[in-house]
Amino acid sequence: MDLIIISFFAGAIFLGIISLTQIYRKVPKENRDYMDPLTPGLKLIWPLVRVVAFYVSENLNVDYLERLTRKLRLSGLAYILTAEQYFAVRLLSATFFLLVGWFCGALLGGVNFLYLFLLTVFGYFLPMITLNDIRNKRQQQIVRALPVYLDFLTMSVEAGLNMAGAITQAVERGPKGPLQIEFEKVIRDMRAGMSRVQAFRALADRLQITEVNSLVSALAQAEKTGASLGSTLRIQADQRRVERFQRAEKKALEAPVKLVFPLIVFIFPVTFMILAFPIAMKFMYEL
Repeated sequence: MDLIIISFFAGAIFLGIISLTQIYRKVPKENRDYMDPLTPGLKLIWPLVRVVAFYVSENLNVDYLERLTRKLRLSGLAYILTAEQYFAVRLLSATFFLLVGWFCGALLGGVNFLYLFLLTVFGYFLPMITLNDIRNKRQQQIVRALPVYLDFLTMSVEAGLNMAGAITQAVERGPKGPLQIEFEKVIRDMRAGMSRVQAFRALADRLQITEVNSLVSALAQAEKTGASLGSTLRIQADQRRVERFQRAEKKALEAPVKLVFPLIVFIFPVTFMILAFPIAMKFMYEL
């Protein structure tokens, strides 16, 4: 009887492996020659991501996939994974937290379904929270580097270069970061045949940043009215620099307010305990 049970168990494992192999073979091969490299975390789960994305993408709404693609583009992750793969990551994250919650509950002697539901919901929305954080950090890096690139553009244009040459010089000498990559895309669009205004409007559509939208509007207005491009860029650079200084002042003024909570919760109680301990011990010995 034990031999029969072991045989059935081994056969079930063998059939399961064959089934998983057949499922994975139906997934089309992926060409990542023109994609960005995967992060170490995605590399570990990428085969599962491809399988889930292939079998689930057909049931997803087109409008929903379009919104996800737009979010990935704003976060700079559109060349790492597609919208279908990002949705697969969310499903795998929810499944992982569900299994972790079930395993911990089994070890503790009782599985609480409410906790499992909350963990599953948290795992499903965790990639979205991470995506929003990446987008915010990326936008902050772009806004911080924009005055430097505008200075390079202004100096290059006033030295006699056209806009394409000025952007090339700014990309070569500017600080590394997402804004450099976006200006490289502007150069690529202009070389592909797009006009200067169209290339910059595509840049504004990709980034969705107020400062970049203001720059694109000023450049379009300067080209329409025939105004000096160097003067327009210099005004934009000065304005962005003033805004950067104002943001720094605002953060400096917000720092004392943000320190109130840690002071009240962590520092003041410990200080009172240190001061009150010798007084309390003295009263105890004397009384």
